[in-house]
Amino acid sequence: MVKFVSVDNILEIVRGQGIEDFLHGLADYVEEDFKRWELFDKIPRVASHSKVGVIELMPTSDGELYTFKYVNGHPKNTKEGLQTVTAFGLLADVDTGYPVMLSEMTVLTALRTAATSAVAAKHLARPGSKSMAMIGNGAQSEFQAIAFKELLGITELRLYDVDPKATEKLIRNLNGRGFTLTACSSPEEAVTGVDIITTVTADKQNATILTDNMVGSALHINAIGGDCPGKTELHKDVLLKSKIFVEYPPQTRIEGEIQQLDEDYPVNELWQVMRGEAQGRDDERQITLFDSVGFATEDFSALRYLHDRAIATGLFDTLDMVADPADPRDLFGLLTKPVGPKLAVENGS
Repeated sequence: MVKFVSVDNILEIVRGQGIEDFLHGLADYVEEDFKRWELFDKIPRVASHSKVGVIELMPTSDGELYTFKYVNGHPKNTKEGLQTVTAFGLLADVDTGYPVMLSEMTVLTALRTAATSAVAAKHLARPGSKSMAMIGNGAQSEFQAIAFKELLGITELRLYDVDPKATEKLIRNLNGRGFTLTACSSPEEAVTGVDIITTVTADKQNATILTDNMVGSALHINAIGGDCPGKTELHKDVLLKSKIFVEYPPQTRIEGEIQQLDEDYPVNELWQVMRGEAQGRDDERQITLFDSVGFATEDFSALRYLHDRAIATGLFDTLDMVADPADPRDLFGLLTKPVGPKLAVENGS
């Protein structure tokens, strides 16, 4: 029997623990696994692109556990009343190859993306940062805001979205959570005077959300909207004036903001900063940029953390996913056994 964490299960786990505490715990797992970087299998995600979106598989293993995530990205879905991103994932035991847990990952991906952003900013943003502009106020925005408040102490948010209803939704959901919230009429207004800028838009195209004239010294930029070839948010000049940090360069050069730059343009790997093997921010006036596209190790961390929380709380179901005959050589014998009561009723027996 395989543990199954349904949507209801994960909602109960997060509500019971509190989203702030859940994000903090998840962030610890993300950072711990980044520090074990050399143990992981690392390949760019396997992507199937269409005219309207992308479907991807994201696998990795640390030699003891194996995970993969199935995830899509379809920006058009919002207009059809559907989620832009949906996902599920599997955790397996490398020693036996048996699946251990199957889980929803639409909610979990939003949580792990926010946790990863905040972990990166903890290492790259100026100490004492208190304010953040958030350009793009869709499904990911609340998670980002709460993670940055929990890990960095961000309490002032300046908000902009091309759809004012998205900003209204965000303000409604964050009211009472200790933020000062300002709805802005333009991206330029949103970024005025802030310490951190987060861009989290969904259009599947090259876009210019942030231009060079909007970016002053001492900022940290958290660019998480770009995640496939041909989809960017930042003007090239913003990249050229920033110290750039990425998860896994071979994937980010295909999918991230740095797809606009030469193939050998120097970038910095986040795991090295977390392990103290590379410098993060060089000085207070420097612009740092986390060019995040999401990587499989982050999903590994999320599934590992969720598994531990599910065991601790008992909030999971079980699925009969693996055929398991008494004699492992006699798989066919399962078909010769008498049918169960449910099947007998369905067959009219």
